[in-house]
Amino acid sequence: MGSEGVEVERPTRERAAIGEDGRSRDRTRPVVPDPLPMSVVDAHCHLDIADGEDGAWLSPAEAIKLAASVGVTRIVQIGCDLPGSAWAVEAATQYPNLIAGVSLHPNEAPKLKAAGELDSALAEIERLAQSSPKVRVIGETGLDYFRTGEDGRDAQHESFAAHIELAKRLDKTLMIHDRDAHDDILKILDREGVPDRLVMHCFSGDTEFARECVNRGAFLSFAGVITFKNANSLRNALAVTPLDRVLVETDAPYLTPSPHRGQPNASYLIPHTVRKMAGTLNISVAELCEALNRNADRAFGGTW
Repeated sequence: MGSEGVEVERPTRERAAIGEDGRSRDRTRPVVPDPLPMSVVDAHCHLDIADGEDGAWLSPAEAIKLAASVGVTRIVQIGCDLPGSAWAVEAATQYPNLIAGVSLHPNEAPKLKAAGELDSALAEIERLAQSSPKVRVIGETGLDYFRTGEDGRDAQHESFAAHIELAKRLDKTLMIHDRDAHDDILKILDREGVPDRLVMHCFSGDTEFARECVNRGAFLSFAGVITFKNANSLRNALAVTPLDRVLVETDAPYLTPSPHRGQPNASYLIPHTVRKMAGTLNISVAELCEALNRNADRAFGGTW
């Protein structure tokens, strides 16, 4: 049991074992890939989410050990709601390899607003953000127009603006979730003012959007999607991103890279993504690893 009553030995929630297509997902654990030649950081992970409802789960200790065995020596653990954010803070306190992000995911905002609880939830995020020096990130926040309809957009905009203000006031890194909302992400960032450190989590835009984000000082974090056969637009976006603005992430247990797409993701699978990224950038894996590690220190306010 953690210092605030949070148990990091148990997940906060489970991912559905049945996919959106109505079929059972392949939930066998992928084999461990060949290690990277140099260490890198998983810039976005959800260690608190189990992959399925039957209790199958990589504990933080197991996940960290497996990741380190392939060169993923540091992890940014992201909370998306109040339980997950409290879990992230406690896990980062217990494990030196972790730092924490705290937030209300954009899809949480409309539900909280409808219940009259958005303001109090944001106040709790602010408290958690100040509860430990291991909390380096405000996020993932942002906009999601895929799962939330137009009637929930005002609440998402309100929550996003509040997270931006908090990141600026507390000098934390702002991490953005952007799904089908590129234009409004930029519009709200420009209106509220861009924090000193900004990360576009699971970057999903084209070359034009990549340039717009970089022009605002953002780091672009690429997930396993970039290994998919149909992700040419995303690879083109990576190709125009300056090397000193590139990060890599898992978003585990989601977005597993090829050749294990559809199976449970974890930080130890990052080598597949890094090798694909290096090929896209036409540089060596070692050169990319060095840049990724250096960029993570800059993106998240120093080493840990």
